[in-house]
Amino acid sequence: MATSERNNKILLDLVQQPGNNLCADCGAPDPDWASYTLGIFVCLNCSGMHRNLPAVSKVKSIRLDHWEDSLFMQEKGNSAAKAIFEKCVPVFFYQPQQKDCIVLKDQWIRAKYERREFTGENIYFQKVYSAGNYPQLFEATLWKKGKDSKQFFKSTFLLSQKDFTLRYFIKEDSKVPKAVINMKDLNAVFQPEKIGHATGLQISYVDDERSKNLFVYHEDGQVRASSQIYAACSFPSHIHRLTAHCLKEGYMEKTGPTQREPFKKRWFTLCSMNRKLLYFKSPLDATELGAVFIGTESHGYSVSETSSRNARGSRWCCGISLETPERQFVFMCEQEQEQSEWIMAFRKVISQPMTPEDYSSRNLLSRVLLKCINFAPLVVKHS
Repeated sequence: MATSERNNKILLDLVQQPGNNLCADCGAPDPDWASYTLGIFVCLNCSGMHRNLPAVSKVKSIRLDHWEDSLFMQEKGNSAAKAIFEKCVPVFFYQPQQKDCIVLKDQWIRAKYERREFTGENIYFQKVYSAGNYPQLFEATLWKKGKDSKQFFKSTFLLSQKDFTLRYFIKEDSKVPKAVINMKDLNAVFQPEKIGHATGLQISYVDDERSKNLFVYHEDGQVRASSQIYAACSFPSHIHRLTAHCLKEGYMEKTGPTQREPFKKRWFTLCSMNRKLLYFKSPLDATELGAVFIGTESHGYSVSETSSRNARGSRWCCGISLETPERQFVFMCEQEQEQSEWIMAFRKVISQPMTPEDYSSRNLLSRVLLKCINFAPLVVKHS
């Protein structure tokens, strides 16, 4: 057997071993690329980011490329590399997964191999990640989408460790912040495709009992990532909230409580964290139009497919029926795949036991509902 073929066979055997069978950087199964300078196995997507670090990492396909030697890969491997490059990763530091966006994975890879932040050998990073050594106030200039405009404007953001708040100012010389957001009410998720920028971030929070969104980006991905690193260091008890993804979002058509109203196209977001289905007029709207609380099956909630007949004004034909103790909601999807994905997402929320926080959230929605003139049971509608 030729040397190259023998080495490829060895590599294919190595990648099946525990530790090597998942991408060293994002955990994707069945990696088929390897960094022959770091001795790790990575997936196709992460291999592309390693190519951007030629001074640190050089990659080859373990199936298609010519391998003259495999000894280094045999001596190293993912577990050995993690013991070096992830030796001192703070417990609160978010480690990207396969589903996460490129900017998160890219900065994770750069932090590990290019900046060697977690090896424990750099005193500066040890101080940064040690409790009490991070700045009390962190300032960043981000481009923020205007509330009623498609344009983005420069805004100043201040992240305070002292009172656990995020403030932002829309004018450079402004002394009064446009908003003061408590970290316990905040969630931040990278949304590059939605915002149209590689470092796009959606910041969601609750204000006056309504969900609101800020859409921002930074011109420099490195600085943008530093902001997130600081957030992780400063607010370890809230970092899980800073990386919570919604279960499902996208367009559906909805009708009113009598189901005789015309269907209207709306952008929906479903999150298991607060068990709410929020809807907006468009994906980049700053404020929700309404919210639906979703409980458990034992509380009278269920979801199923429904017929498109009598769907007045609906252009789409894949129906969803969401049953609650108070009323039935009917939504229409454009395609069967979307219908199936929404139903799976609803059922996932319904199957989760309710927490004390969920009961409080449900009661809060009920109280807000009583203040609304035009409403339907357990739907808080603002416009």
